[in-house]
Amino acid sequence: MMDWFDIGLMGLFLASFLAATVLPFSSEAMLAGTLLAGFDPMSCLIAASAGNTLGGMSSYLLGYLGDWRKIGKWLRTPEEKVLRWEKLVKRYGAFTALLCWLPFIGDVIAIALGIFRVKAMPMAFWMLLGKTARYAILVYMITG
Repeated sequence: MMDWFDIGLMGLFLASFLAATVLPFSSEAMLAGTLLAGFDPMSCLIAASAGNTLGGMSSYLLGYLGDWRKIGKWLRTPEEKVLRWEKLVKRYGAFTALLCWLPFIGDVIAIALGIFRVKAMPMAFWMLLGKTARYAILVYMITG
């Protein structure tokens, strides 16, 4: 039976993509395992960052295509909380995407950025920067 490590960097990319969606998955564990298995640190950093950013962009797209009232109900979020998110997103804009790497709320931030129609290119830049910085720290901690 094939597992994630058998498919190497593609497995890391896929795991990182899935971890950035609403699915509970640990890309950090996969990155650590891939590094400890001897894969090139820079290649691992690129694969994990690209996969996780594209996964975050899929959450953004989900928000962009959706109606905030319906998504709020699906996520069981009170309207007051949605309005607070809207205020936050409108205040900080695309820069908010820098926080999409955060556990648990990162997916919500990406969805909120889509719901409130933050411009995709600046948002993608900040998202990539935040996610890459997190993985770079992890790569450094493991490979020294």
